[in-house]
Amino acid sequence: MTADIPLSDRLDDDDYPAYTMGRAAEMLGTTPAFLRALGEARLITPLRSEGGHRRYSRYQLRIAARARELVDRGTPIEAACRIVILEDQLEEAQRINAEYRRRAGQEASESSAPGSS
Repeated sequence: MTADIPLSDRLDDDDYPAYTMGRAAEMLGTTPAFLRALGEARLITPLRSEGGHRRYSRYQLRIAARARELVDRGTPIEAACRIVILEDQLEEAQRINAEYRRRAGQEASESSAPGSS
């Protein structure tokens, strides 16, 4: 799978599928059924090992933990998944907007610099 990438680099990668379903459920304090439900709701899609077992990344575990917080507060799982998806999309949109503002500020300061006509 990723044998050519050093182990230390893989373990630092938030997207590397390092955790089995059992370990992921244990870390989140939930059940494998909860993780399967998140997959069915398309919140997270675990990668599969060569043997077909689900494997989760740290990024996916953070998303699952947020969904679990909402479910623990009484939010239905489908709604919790939708909320987490929308939160993630909002965060990405804010990051993109900040980048556009940064670039626009740089361009404005460069065009107003002496001798830039």
